[in-house]
Amino acid sequence: MSEALSVVMPVHNEAPHLRGTIDALVESVGRSNFSAALVLVDDGSTDGSAEIATAALGDRLPLTVVAQPNVGRFGARRAGLEEAQGTWVLLLDARVRLQPDSLSFVQDRLAAGEKVWNGHVNVETGGNPYGAFWNVLVELAWRDYFAEPRTTSFDAESFDRYPKGTTCFLSPRLLMLEAIGMFRSGYANLRYANDDTPVLRWIAQRERIHLSPSFACEYTPRAAFRTFVRHSVHRGTVFLDGHGRPDSRFFPFAVAFFPLSTVLAAASFRRPALVPAFAATAAAAAGAVAAAAGRSAFETASFAALAPVYAVAHGAGMWRGLALLARDRSRTTA
Repeated sequence: MSEALSVVMPVHNEAPHLRGTIDALVESVGRSNFSAALVLVDDGSTDGSAEIATAALGDRLPLTVVAQPNVGRFGARRAGLEEAQGTWVLLLDARVRLQPDSLSFVQDRLAAGEKVWNGHVNVETGGNPYGAFWNVLVELAWRDYFAEPRTTSFDAESFDRYPKGTTCFLSPRLLMLEAIGMFRSGYANLRYANDDTPVLRWIAQRERIHLSPSFACEYTPRAAFRTFVRHSVHRGTVFLDGHGRPDSRFFPFAVAFFPLSTVLAAASFRRPALVPAFAATAAAAAGAVAAAAGRSAFETASFAALAPVYAVAHGAGMWRGLALLARDRSRTTA
């Protein structure tokens, strides 16, 4: 018997990627026994994303389009979940292409009682230094898993040792709705919120989250310096929201960052000649770490070159997050 699966896809100006994402989704659904429908949330796109997605999908899967002003990924996902009807829900980003047998694999595991699955995300590199940077960063951050990709699972206690995110995430719809309903951000404006780590940590406290290279997808990263910097700033802001909490193993880093960065900024202001030295040291250290991890020459060079840029942009995002927290807190106490 087929099982109902709602695929929730938030979209904001992703027209170039939608056909490939939808074709891969349809193929993976076709190799499974899921009865799937797509809920596409057009989050204020100005590039005709919804029209392109509708044309790309045709009549291959039932489609519901939810159109709304741009409110950010969390708000778009929540709107899609509220529209979804399936027993199961797959959160899938517009830049993500499921591997053909992913849904078939995971469907068998669902039948065995393994209810929650995080996708194994392969970052495309293909000559893109920004993609190479993200790939190295992710695999270094969770090296225990990526050193030996395997079918495994984690709970709340081991949560921070494994890669996770809502880029590709499958769970019972009602469980995800409850997790979204329990979500609280430190920011009043949820477009800056960490919309996956706290939600998934809440789920991990109730159900083990499974992970496998057999439930996998390909992610197309951004390919321009400007978008890399903007995304890095955003990641810093959401990092503070998601990990500036005592239950995260990154909490000590989040706390220590502000006094350390203040000292570095003061030293750079007093002696501007130190800035190139700081950048060179960061690049050399990043390159050494990547090389020691056995990365290719291209990945090592990309990681070394972009590490100082990422550090500054991510740090700026964390400072922006602290300013947002202070502003929002002052408004609530006024």
